[in-house]
Amino acid sequence: MDTLTPAARSERMARVRNKDTTPELRVRRLVSSMGYRYRLHYKKVPGHPDLAFPGRSKAVFVHGCFWHRHPDPACPLARLPKSRLDFWLPKLEGNRARDLRKERELKELGWDVHVVWECQLRDEESLREDLRLFLDGPAT
Repeated sequence: MDTLTPAARSERMARVRNKDTTPELRVRRLVSSMGYRYRLHYKKVPGHPDLAFPGRSKAVFVHGCFWHRHPDPACPLARLPKSRLDFWLPKLEGNRARDLRKERELKELGWDVHVVWECQLRDEESLREDLRLFLDGPAT
C-alpha cells in the first residue's frame, strides 16, 4: 500500500526530472574533467543521447537504475515498487524497450553507444576508466 495520498504521490512524481539529473550532472563533470567535449541531448540522432560526441560518432546515455530497469540482479537501485505493479511494470518495461530500440537505431547509423548506470557512480575511478576506454577506443 502506498504511504502517500494520490495527490502527494502525483506531486512527488512530477518532480522527477528527465534531463539534468544528478547522475547525469556527475557524469558530465567527470567527462569534462577528463578533457572531452560533447553535445548535450543531441537532437540530430535518435534517442537524443545525454552526451554525444559527433566527431567520434559516440553516444553516452546516463540511466537511472529504477527508471530504466538495470538488468544487473546485484543492483540495489533497480527494485520494483511494492504497489500498483499493474501500472509500474508496463511503464518501466516500456522505458527499457524504448532504450533498446534507440540504441539499435543509433548503431544502424554507425554510432557507438555506452550506457552509464546510476549505480556505477559509486566507483568513480572505474567509471572514469570505462569512459576513457569507450571514448578513446576504436569504433565498433
